Amino acid sequence: CKNPWGRSDARELGKSDNSSFFEFQKEFGCDSHFDCGFYDHADGTVWDLIPGTRSSMFPHQREGFEFIWNKIAGSIDLETLKKGTGSDGGSGCIISHAPGTGKTRLTIIFLQTYMKLYPNCKPMIIAPPSMLLTWEEEFQKWNVDIPIHNLSKAELSGMENDLAVSLLFKKKKHVNRERDVDVNGIRWAKLYSWCKKGGILGISYPLFEQLAGKRNKPDGKKGWKKCKDAEDERARKRKTAECEEFSKVLLEYPGLVVFDEGHTPRNEDSLIWKAVSEIQTKKRILLSGTPFQNNFNELFNTLCLVQPDFEKKLEDACKEDSDRKYAGKRKNRAKLLWSRFTSSIGKGEDEMEDANLKTLRVIIDRLAHVHNGNILQEHLPGLRSVLVKLKPAPLQERVIEDIQRSTNYFRRQYEETLASIHPSLLLTRVGELSVSEDDLKRDKMNPHAGVKTKFLIELIQLSEALNEKVLVFSQFLDPLNFIKDLLRSYLNWHEDREVMCLDGNCDIKQRHSSLKVFNDPSSEAKVLLASTKACGEGINLVGASRVVLLDVEWNPSVERQAICRAFRVGQKKFVYTYHLITSGSNEEEKNRRQAEKDRQSKLIFCTSDKANEQQKVQATACEDKILEEMVRHEKLRSMFVELAQQKSNLMEDKESSPSTS
Repeated sequence: CKNPWGRSDARELGKSDNSSFFEFQKEFGCDSHFDCGFYDHADGTVWDLIPGTRSSMFPHQREGFEFIWNKIAGSIDLETLKKGTGSDGGSGCIISHAPGTGKTRLTIIFLQTYMKLYPNCKPMIIAPPSMLLTWEEEFQKWNVDIPIHNLSKAELSGMENDLAVSLLFKKKKHVNRERDVDVNGIRWAKLYSWCKKGGILGISYPLFEQLAGKRNKPDGKKGWKKCKDAEDERARKRKTAECEEFSKVLLEYPGLVVFDEGHTPRNEDSLIWKAVSEIQTKKRILLSGTPFQNNFNELFNTLCLVQPDFEKKLEDACKEDSDRKYAGKRKNRAKLLWSRFTSSIGKGEDEMEDANLKTLRVIIDRLAHVHNGNILQEHLPGLRSVLVKLKPAPLQERVIEDIQRSTNYFRRQYEETLASIHPSLLLTRVGELSVSEDDLKRDKMNPHAGVKTKFLIELIQLSEALNEKVLVFSQFLDPLNFIKDLLRSYLNWHEDREVMCLDGNCDIKQRHSSLKVFNDPSSEAKVLLASTKACGEGINLVGASRVVLLDVEWNPSVERQAICRAFRVGQKKFVYTYHLITSGSNEEEKNRRQAEKDRQSKLIFCTSDKANEQQKVQATACEDKILEEMVRHEKLRSMFVELAQQKSNLMEDKESSPSTS
C-alpha cells in the first residue's frame, strides 16, 4: 500500500536524533480504513462468532449488541454482511445504558466479533485518561486476546510490532530503555503497531485534542513562535510535519470509533469537540449512561457527533419551513431549527402529548439503545437514596448570610458551597465576613461547627461499627482535603491507610492502587474521598455501601454517575446514598434545577411503557438503621430539617416523598 505520508518530506526535512518519527514515516504504510477486509469463512449470525457468550449477557446487553451491529454494519446476518446488502449500515449509535450496567463489556463483545469479521477495521477508543487502564483490565478480565495500544501511556506495553521496536531503538543498546526515547517516538511505535499488527488504539480525550486538534498546528489558535535562524526553521518544519501526520493518522485511519463517556465532548466551542468532529469514519459508538447533561443544545451536539449528517437530516426534514424562516442564516440554520423544535418540550400542560416530543423520541429511538437500569434493581441487593436537608450551625449560618450579599455570582456560588460544608473553609475570606478570624480558627477542627461535617463524622463512625465503607464525593478539592485533616485530627485516621483519596492530582497508577485497596474487604480502608470530576463512568467502587454527596451539582447526571460508582454490577451489599443540602443556602435552588433537568432527561430517554412503570421504592426492603439512629439521637436530631426519600431508579425522574424528623 502506498505510504500516505510520502518519502520526499523525510528526505527534505532530514532525521532527528531525538525523534523516531521519520524512521516510522519511511516504513509506515497500511490499508485505508475504507478497506476493512472481510472474514468470509462463517455462517449464521454474528452470535455464531462468539459461541457461548450470549448466555452470559444480560437481556439489555444482548439487545444492545444487535442494535450496534444493525447500526454500524446494517445486519447481524453473516451472509447479508458478506454481500453488503444490509440496511442502515455505516452510521453511528448511542448506547445509553444506566451507569454500572455493563456498557464496557457489551462494547468489548461487539469489538471482538466486529474485528473477527473485519480484521482491518482499525478501531479506536477515546476515553477519559483514567478509563483507558480500565479498558485494558476489562479485556484481560474477559480473556479477550486483542492488543490495546494505549497512546496515553509513555512506555511500551510489550505488544508492539517487532519492526516498530527495532526502529524505535535503532541507535540504542538496550531495547527496554524507554527513558532514552522521546514520548512521540513511543507513540509512533504504537501507531505503527496498530496499523501493521492490528488491535485497538486507545487514547484519552486530552491527548486526542493535543495531537489531532488545531491548537498545536501552525495555523491554529496558538501558532508557532517566529524562527530565529535556519536551525530553528528546520526544527519548526519537523515539528509541523509531525503534528500534521499525527492528526492525519488519528482522523483518517480509524474505521470505527468508540467514545467512552461520550457526553464529554458536548460543547461545540470546546477544542475537544472540534477535534473529534473531524474524524472521518461515520462508524461511531457513543457510550453514556447520561447523554442528556444540561440542556437541548448539548444534546444537539451529542447527536451531531454520533451522526455527522444529523444537521443535514434535520434541515431536510424541515426544509420548507427552514427556507422561509431562516433565510440568510445558513451557517446556524440547523441549530436554530433545533432550538425552535425543542423550545416547547416539557412546557405544556400535557407534556407527554407534545408533538415535538414524540418526534424527538422517534429520532432518539433510531439512534440510541436505552436501558434505564432495571437490571440493577433485579440483581443487586438494592439502593436507598435520601435527600437530607440540614440546619446550619449558628456560626455557619452567619457566614452563609454574609456570602449571599456578594455581587460576584460565580464567587458567591463557590464560597456558599464551601460554607455549607464547614465555615472554616472560608478562613481566607475572613476580612469580608462579619465573623472573626478567631471564631473560625477556634472551630476549624470541630466537626460540629459545620452541619455537613457533623453528619458525615457521625455517619462514618456508625458505618465503621457495622463494617461498612463510606464513599464521599465533592466537586471541589478544598472540602475533601479539609475532611481528610478532620479525620486525622478527630479519629486519628491517616491517608493511604483508613482514608483513601481520589482526585485529579492522582496519577493513573496511584488511582488504580487506591481503588484496589478500597475495594478489598480485608484492607484497613474505611473512607474514600473522591472528586466527582475524577470519578466518572467506569470507575468501580463497590467496596462502599454508603455514598455521601457533600455538595450539589447543577448537572444531575454528575451525581447519578457518582452514585453508580458503588451501585453497579458486582455490588454485594445494599447501598445507601445521602444527598446533603444545607437549609437556607443556594443548594435548595440547585436541587430544584436538578429535578427539572432530570425530568427533561426522562421525557427524552425512555424505554417502553412497561419499563417506565412506577417502581416501589425499596425502603421497606432494607431500612436505614444508621440514619434512624442519627434521627433518634438526642444530640443529633435537631440538625435534621427534612428527609426526602428519592426514587432508586437512576435513569428515571427523582420523586421524593417528604417526611420531617
